[in-house]
Amino acid sequence: MRAMLIANPKATSTSRRVRDVLIRAFTGDIDLVLAETAHRGHAAELAGQAAAENYDVVIALGGDGTVNEAVNGLLADGPSPDLPALAVLPSGSANVFARALGLPGDPVGATRSVLEALRAGRHRTVGLGTAALDDGSDRYFTFCAGVGLDAEVVREVERARGTGAKADPSLYVRTAFRHFFTGTERRRPPLTLEVPGRPPKAGLFLAFISNTSPWTFMGPIPVNPSPRAHFTRGLDVFGMRSLDMGPTLGAVAQMLTARGRPVQGRRVVNVHDAAEVTLRADRPMAFQLDGEYLGEQAHITFRSVPKAIRIVI
Repeated sequence: MRAMLIANPKATSTSRRVRDVLIRAFTGDIDLVLAETAHRGHAAELAGQAAAENYDVVIALGGDGTVNEAVNGLLADGPSPDLPALAVLPSGSANVFARALGLPGDPVGATRSVLEALRAGRHRTVGLGTAALDDGSDRYFTFCAGVGLDAEVVREVERARGTGAKADPSLYVRTAFRHFFTGTERRRPPLTLEVPGRPPKAGLFLAFISNTSPWTFMGPIPVNPSPRAHFTRGLDVFGMRSLDMGPTLGAVAQMLTARGRPVQGRRVVNVHDAAEVTLRADRPMAFQLDGEYLGEQAHITFRSVPKAIRIVI
Protein backbone atom coordinates (compact mmCIF):
# COMPACT_ATOMS: atom_id res chain seq x y z
CA MET A 1 0.00 0.00 0.00
CA ARG A 2 1.40 3.39 -1.02
CA ALA A 3 0.56 6.47 0.95
CA MET A 4 1.53 10.14 0.78
CA LEU A 5 1.76 11.94 4.12
CA ILE A 6 1.04 15.64 3.55
CA ALA A 7 2.30 17.52 6.59
CA ASN A 8 1.85 21.17 7.42
CA PRO A 9 4.96 22.05 9.47
CA LYS A 10 3.32 25.29 10.67
CA ALA A 11 0.05 23.83 12.01
CA THR A 12 -0.64 25.07 15.52
CA SER A 13 0.34 22.00 17.57
CA THR A 14 2.60 20.22 15.08
CA SER A 15 6.27 19.69 15.92
CA ARG A 16 8.95 17.94 13.96
CA ARG A 17 9.34 15.44 16.79
CA VAL A 18 5.65 14.48 16.69
CA ARG A 19 5.77 14.22 12.91
CA ASP A 20 8.77 11.89 13.08
CA VAL A 21 7.04 9.73 15.70
CA LEU A 22 4.05 9.39 13.38
CA ILE A 23 6.24 8.43 10.43
CA ARG A 24 7.94 5.72 12.49
CA ALA A 25 4.55 4.41 13.58
CA PHE A 26 3.55 3.87 9.95
CA THR A 27 6.85 2.25 8.93
CA GLY A 28 6.39 -1.43 8.11
CA ASP A 29 2.66 -1.12 7.44
CA ILE A 30 2.72 1.07 4.35
CA ASP A 31 5.12 2.49 1.78
CA LEU A 32 5.07 6.08 3.03
CA VAL A 33 6.26 9.21 1.20
CA LEU A 34 6.53 12.44 3.20
CA ALA A 35 5.52 15.69 1.46
CA GLU A 36 5.70 18.94 3.48
CA THR A 37 3.66 21.96 2.48
CA ALA A 38 5.56 25.16 1.74
CA HIS A 39 2.81 27.66 0.92
CA ARG A 40 -0.95 28.12 0.84
CA GLY A 41 -2.50 25.78 -1.70
CA HIS A 42 0.46 23.39 -1.68
CA ALA A 43 -1.48 20.59 0.04
CA ALA A 44 -3.98 20.67 -2.84
CA GLU A 45 -1.15 20.38 -5.36
CA LEU A 46 0.40 17.45 -3.50
CA ALA A 47 -2.92 15.62 -3.14
CA GLY A 48 -3.58 16.11 -6.84
CA GLN A 49 -0.17 14.62 -7.55
CA ALA A 50 -0.99 11.62 -5.34
CA ALA A 51 -4.22 11.08 -7.25
CA ALA A 52 -2.44 11.31 -10.61
CA GLU A 53 0.21 8.82 -9.47
CA ASN A 54 -2.40 6.33 -8.18
CA TYR A 55 -1.48 6.37 -4.50
CA ASP A 56 -3.76 4.26 -2.31
CA VAL A 57 -4.04 6.74 0.56
CA VAL A 58 -3.39 10.42 1.22
CA ILE A 59 -2.73 11.20 4.89
CA ALA A 60 -3.30 14.84 5.88
CA LEU A 61 -1.35 15.89 8.99
CA GLY A 62 -2.43 19.39 9.94
CA GLY A 63 -5.47 21.47 10.76
CA ASP A 64 -8.77 21.86 8.96
CA GLY A 65 -7.16 24.08 6.34
CA THR A 66 -4.69 21.37 5.35
CA VAL A 67 -7.50 18.80 5.21
CA ASN A 68 -9.61 21.12 3.05
CA GLU A 69 -6.76 21.65 0.60
CA ALA A 70 -6.09 17.89 0.41
CA VAL A 71 -9.77 17.25 -0.32
CA ASN A 72 -9.84 19.86 -3.08
CA GLY A 73 -6.66 18.43 -4.60
CA LEU A 74 -8.00 14.89 -4.59
CA LEU A 75 -11.33 15.96 -6.10
CA ALA A 76 -9.98 18.40 -8.65
CA ASP A 77 -11.57 16.35 -11.44
CA GLY A 78 -14.61 15.30 -9.40
CA PRO A 79 -15.41 12.30 -7.19
CA SER A 80 -14.34 8.84 -8.34
CA PRO A 81 -14.09 5.44 -6.62
CA ASP A 82 -10.56 5.14 -8.05
CA LEU A 83 -9.21 8.10 -6.08
CA PRO A 84 -6.96 7.57 -3.05
CA ALA A 85 -8.72 7.35 0.30
CA LEU A 86 -8.11 10.19 2.75
CA ALA A 87 -6.79 9.71 6.29
CA VAL A 88 -6.79 12.63 8.73
CA LEU A 89 -4.26 13.17 11.53
CA PRO A 90 -5.39 16.30 13.42
CA SER A 91 -2.76 18.78 14.56
CA GLY A 92 -4.38 22.18 14.15
CA SER A 93 -6.20 24.47 16.56
CA ALA A 94 -9.77 23.13 16.12
CA ASN A 95 -9.70 19.92 14.00
CA VAL A 96 -13.47 20.06 13.49
CA PHE A 97 -13.60 17.57 10.61
CA ALA A 98 -11.52 14.95 12.44
CA ARG A 99 -13.56 15.33 15.63
CA ALA A 100 -16.84 15.13 13.69
CA LEU A 101 -15.59 11.81 12.26
CA GLY A 102 -15.01 10.54 15.80
CA LEU A 103 -11.21 10.54 15.67
CA PRO A 104 -9.15 11.25 18.79
CA GLY A 105 -8.20 14.90 19.04
CA ASP A 106 -4.45 14.31 19.26
CA PRO A 107 -2.30 13.14 16.32
CA VAL A 108 -0.79 10.18 18.21
CA GLY A 109 -4.17 8.77 19.22
CA ALA A 110 -5.51 9.43 15.72
CA THR A 111 -2.48 7.60 14.27
CA ARG A 112 -3.38 4.47 16.25
CA SER A 113 -6.97 4.65 14.98
CA VAL A 114 -5.89 5.22 11.38
CA LEU A 115 -3.34 2.38 11.53
CA GLU A 116 -6.00 -0.01 12.83
CA ALA A 117 -8.35 1.06 10.04
CA LEU A 118 -5.63 0.66 7.37
CA ARG A 119 -4.75 -2.83 8.61
CA ALA A 120 -8.42 -3.82 8.61
CA GLY A 121 -9.14 -2.14 5.28
CA ARG A 122 -11.85 0.04 6.84
CA HIS A 123 -13.06 3.21 5.22
CA ARG A 124 -16.21 5.28 5.14
CA THR A 125 -17.61 7.28 2.24
CA VAL A 126 -18.93 10.71 3.27
CA GLY A 127 -20.69 13.55 1.54
CA LEU A 128 -19.18 16.99 1.12
CA GLY A 129 -20.36 20.44 0.13
CA THR A 130 -19.26 22.67 -2.73
CA ALA A 131 -19.30 26.44 -3.04
CA ALA A 132 -19.57 28.01 -6.51
CA LEU A 133 -17.91 31.44 -6.26
CA ASP A 134 -18.16 34.73 -8.13
CA ASP A 135 -15.08 33.96 -10.23
CA GLY A 136 -16.60 30.73 -11.57
CA SER A 137 -14.49 28.41 -9.42
CA ASP A 138 -15.85 25.65 -7.18
CA ARG A 139 -14.43 24.75 -3.77
CA TYR A 140 -15.25 21.68 -1.70
CA PHE A 141 -15.78 21.98 2.04
CA THR A 142 -15.88 19.23 4.64
CA PHE A 143 -17.87 20.65 7.55
CA CYS A 144 -18.92 24.30 7.17
CA ALA A 145 -18.95 27.56 5.27
CA GLY A 146 -19.95 30.99 6.49
CA VAL A 147 -20.88 34.38 5.09
CA GLY A 148 -20.86 37.48 7.28
CA LEU A 149 -19.81 37.85 10.91
CA ASP A 150 -18.12 34.47 11.40
CA ALA A 151 -16.03 34.95 8.26
CA GLU A 152 -15.09 38.45 9.42
CA VAL A 153 -13.90 36.95 12.71
CA VAL A 154 -11.85 34.32 10.82
CA ARG A 155 -10.30 37.13 8.76
CA GLU A 156 -9.37 39.14 11.87
CA VAL A 157 -7.93 36.05 13.59
CA GLU A 158 -5.77 35.33 10.54
CA ARG A 159 -4.47 38.89 10.67
CA ALA A 160 -3.68 38.50 14.36
CA ARG A 161 -1.89 35.20 13.69
CA GLY A 162 0.18 37.01 11.09
CA THR A 163 1.53 39.24 13.86
CA GLY A 164 2.38 36.29 16.10
CA ALA A 165 -0.83 35.68 18.08
CA LYS A 166 -1.57 32.08 19.07
CA ALA A 167 -4.75 30.67 17.48
CA ASP A 168 -6.37 29.26 20.61
CA PRO A 169 -10.10 29.43 21.49
CA SER A 170 -9.61 32.56 23.60
CA LEU A 171 -8.32 34.47 20.56
CA TYR A 172 -11.46 33.60 18.60
CA VAL A 173 -13.74 34.56 21.51
CA ARG A 174 -11.98 37.90 22.13
CA THR A 175 -11.98 38.70 18.43
CA ALA A 176 -15.67 37.79 18.05
CA PHE A 177 -16.72 40.04 20.96
CA ARG A 178 -14.61 42.96 19.78
CA HIS A 179 -15.69 42.67 16.15
CA PHE A 180 -19.38 42.28 17.04
CA PHE A 181 -19.37 45.63 18.84
CA THR A 182 -16.92 47.63 16.73
CA GLY A 183 -16.43 45.99 13.33
CA THR A 184 -19.45 44.33 11.73
CA GLU A 185 -22.44 46.01 10.08
CA ARG A 186 -25.47 45.52 12.36
CA ARG A 187 -28.01 47.86 10.76
CA ARG A 188 -28.51 46.90 7.10
CA PRO A 189 -28.94 43.14 6.44
CA PRO A 190 -27.42 42.38 3.03
CA LEU A 191 -28.18 38.68 2.43
CA THR A 192 -30.98 36.83 0.66
CA LEU A 193 -31.20 33.04 0.98
CA GLU A 194 -32.63 31.09 -1.96
CA VAL A 195 -33.61 27.42 -1.88
CA PRO A 196 -35.05 25.89 -5.08
CA GLY A 197 -38.80 25.44 -4.83
CA ARG A 198 -39.18 27.75 -1.80
CA PRO A 199 -39.76 31.51 -1.42
CA PRO A 200 -36.53 33.49 -0.91
CA LYS A 201 -35.67 34.64 2.61
CA ALA A 202 -34.33 38.19 2.60
CA GLY A 203 -32.92 40.39 5.33
CA LEU A 204 -30.16 38.14 6.70
CA PHE A 205 -27.02 39.49 8.36
CA LEU A 206 -25.14 36.17 8.32
CA ALA A 207 -25.46 32.54 7.30
CA PHE A 208 -23.70 29.35 8.37
CA ILE A 209 -23.83 26.41 5.95
CA SER A 210 -23.19 23.05 7.62
CA ASN A 211 -22.28 19.72 6.06
CA THR A 212 -22.14 18.03 9.48
CA SER A 213 -22.40 18.93 13.14
CA PRO A 214 -21.06 20.51 15.16
CA TRP A 215 -20.37 23.69 13.24
CA THR A 216 -17.19 24.26 15.24
CA PHE A 217 -15.74 23.85 18.74
CA MET A 218 -14.91 26.36 21.45
CA GLY A 219 -12.16 24.35 23.09
CA PRO A 220 -13.89 21.11 24.19
CA ILE A 221 -17.40 22.59 23.81
CA PRO A 222 -19.28 21.94 20.54
CA VAL A 223 -20.95 24.96 18.93
CA ASN A 224 -24.05 23.59 17.25
CA PRO A 225 -26.46 25.87 15.36
CA SER A 226 -27.60 22.98 13.10
CA PRO A 227 -27.32 19.75 15.12
CA ARG A 228 -29.27 17.70 12.54
CA ALA A 229 -26.62 18.27 9.86
CA HIS A 230 -24.80 15.08 8.89
CA PHE A 231 -22.36 13.76 6.27
CA THR A 232 -25.09 11.44 4.93
CA ARG A 233 -27.62 14.25 4.28
CA GLY A 234 -27.79 17.50 2.37
CA LEU A 235 -26.74 20.90 3.67
CA ASP A 236 -28.19 22.75 6.67
CA VAL A 237 -28.32 26.54 6.96
CA PHE A 238 -28.55 28.80 10.00
CA GLY A 239 -29.18 32.51 9.46
CA MET A 240 -29.88 35.60 11.58
CA ARG A 241 -32.23 38.46 10.66
CA SER A 242 -31.01 40.55 13.60
CA LEU A 243 -27.70 41.25 15.27
CA ASP A 244 -29.26 43.05 18.21
CA MET A 245 -27.88 41.98 21.56
CA GLY A 246 -30.88 39.98 22.79
CA PRO A 247 -31.45 37.74 19.75
CA THR A 248 -27.72 37.22 19.26
CA LEU A 249 -27.00 36.20 22.84
CA GLY A 250 -30.04 33.93 22.81
CA ALA A 251 -28.84 32.21 19.63
CA VAL A 252 -25.30 31.75 20.98
CA ALA A 253 -26.63 30.28 24.23
CA GLN A 254 -28.68 27.74 22.28
CA MET A 255 -25.69 26.83 20.11
CA LEU A 256 -23.70 26.00 23.23
CA THR A 257 -26.42 24.09 25.10
CA ALA A 258 -28.93 22.59 22.64
CA ARG A 259 -28.04 19.10 21.47
CA GLY A 260 -30.96 17.81 19.42
CA ARG A 261 -32.71 20.70 17.72
CA PRO A 262 -31.66 23.75 15.69
CA VAL A 263 -31.47 27.21 17.21
CA GLN A 264 -34.97 28.69 17.54
CA GLY A 265 -36.19 32.29 17.52
CA ARG A 266 -38.22 34.92 15.64
CA ARG A 267 -35.05 36.30 14.07
CA VAL A 268 -33.63 32.89 13.14
CA VAL A 269 -33.80 31.13 9.76
CA ASN A 270 -33.15 27.38 9.46
CA VAL A 271 -32.93 25.09 6.44
CA HIS A 272 -32.41 21.33 6.77
CA ASP A 273 -31.15 18.72 4.29
CA ALA A 274 -31.00 20.94 1.19
CA ALA A 275 -29.42 19.77 -2.04
CA GLU A 276 -28.68 23.37 -3.04
CA VAL A 277 -28.85 26.84 -1.51
CA THR A 278 -27.79 30.23 -2.85
CA LEU A 279 -26.78 33.35 -0.95
CA ARG A 280 -26.98 36.74 -2.69
CA ALA A 281 -25.66 39.91 -1.10
CA ASP A 282 -26.25 43.55 -2.01
CA ARG A 283 -22.62 44.22 -1.13
CA PRO A 284 -19.54 41.95 -1.10
CA MET A 285 -19.45 39.91 2.11
CA ALA A 286 -16.66 38.14 3.98
CA PHE A 287 -16.62 34.40 3.24
CA GLN A 288 -14.96 31.45 4.99
CA LEU A 289 -14.74 27.78 4.12
CA ASP A 290 -13.74 25.16 6.74
CA GLY A 291 -12.34 27.97 8.86
CA GLU A 292 -10.20 29.55 6.10
CA TYR A 293 -10.91 33.12 5.00
CA LEU A 294 -11.44 33.31 1.22
CA GLY A 295 -12.12 36.99 0.63
CA GLU A 296 -15.40 38.73 -0.18
CA GLN A 297 -18.23 37.36 -2.32
CA ALA A 298 -21.57 38.73 -3.49
CA HIS A 299 -23.12 35.50 -4.81
CA ILE A 300 -22.42 31.91 -3.76
CA THR A 301 -24.28 28.70 -4.58
CA PHE A 302 -23.71 25.80 -2.21
CA ARG A 303 -24.45 22.22 -3.26
CA SER A 304 -24.40 18.89 -1.46
CA VAL A 305 -22.23 16.16 -3.03
CA PRO A 306 -23.28 12.75 -1.60
CA LYS A 307 -20.67 10.02 -1.17
CA ALA A 308 -17.91 12.29 -2.41
CA ILE A 309 -14.78 10.85 -0.78
CA ARG A 310 -13.53 7.75 1.05
CA ILE A 311 -12.21 8.38 4.56
CA VAL A 312 -9.96 5.92 6.44
CA ILE A 313 -11.80 5.57 9.74
